[in-house]
Amino acid sequence: MSAVPGSLPREPKRAPLPLDRGGRERRPTREEAGASGARRRARKTQPRLARRRQRPGGRRKRHSALLNVLMTVMLLYALLPLFWLFVNSTKTEGALFSTFGLWFGGKFALWSNIHQVFTYDNGVFLRWFGNTVLYVVAGAGGATVLATLAGYGMAKYDFPGKRLVFAIVLGAVAVPATALAVPTFLLFSDLHLTNTPWAVILPSLVSPLGFYLIWLYASEAVPTEILEAARIDGAGEFRTFLVISSRLLTPGMITVVLFTVVATWNNYFLPLIMLSNPNWYPLTVGLNDWNQQSFSAGGQAVYNLVVTGSLLTVIPIMAAFLYLQRYWRSGLAAGSVK
Repeated sequence: MSAVPGSLPREPKRAPLPLDRGGRERRPTREEAGASGARRRARKTQPRLARRRQRPGGRRKRHSALLNVLMTVMLLYALLPLFWLFVNSTKTEGALFSTFGLWFGGKFALWSNIHQVFTYDNGVFLRWFGNTVLYVVAGAGGATVLATLAGYGMAKYDFPGKRLVFAIVLGAVAVPATALAVPTFLLFSDLHLTNTPWAVILPSLVSPLGFYLIWLYASEAVPTEILEAARIDGAGEFRTFLVISSRLLTPGMITVVLFTVVATWNNYFLPLIMLSNPNWYPLTVGLNDWNQQSFSAGGQAVYNLVVTGSLLTVIPIMAAFLYLQRYWRSGLAAGSVK
């Protein structure tokens, strides 16, 4: 509203001064003046921020084109072999070499190939599948249990020679498994355990990487205060581990399970040198035996069955990963210790 001619302009309203105990106005302290100024600046800034949010050309989250390209390349690198495996599983023996490898061609023969895989050579594929499941359950399961017990003990208990054990574990992690295959074969040969399932199961029980991962995870995931509280309540060490610690270690145990399951499922070199009886072959060695038939005298080429069998071999691992990944939850003990 415009001012009336001849009248004095109004003075801007000032904020009332704080009152003392006697009801008289007093000068604000430095803290009160700073807080008041901060509130005024906040009131001025809020409308500006609101306008910036409503502005269509406002500042947005930046996307890295290079990162998108790298992630696309990694996605294609991971999915392209699976796509090739599925596409070529739908082809016959002749179409497998006469058509383009990355697209469908010829007669759709997926169901026929699957039927031949399960019935070829008196259904030996099912026996190989059962052998692989046996090696995974006994070997990978036992390796996870042993790695969890040993890693938890190393993380939560002190004993003489702990640093020496730590150095030995690090050295064992650095040694590749293929370098130990021949010494392991000589040892099992002296024990007359070659060409038996124990020749594959017993070496799979040792997992230095799983032991090391559980050791690191237990050091942070299981607070010492919880263990001390359980001991005060009268719980023994085994009961404390089974009731409390094992639940806190579940994400780490699932990680070790996946590592050991994948390593045992894809294990090729150890069964190759340990086993000579086809009835004890796992899937990896059995499919390679089918692949080598065309190079032997009078052998029949069954490349379409090798490709289809490889596709069937990948499916259980993918299903196990999708099922177990839901247990990867961190921070289970967050807030449990004050």
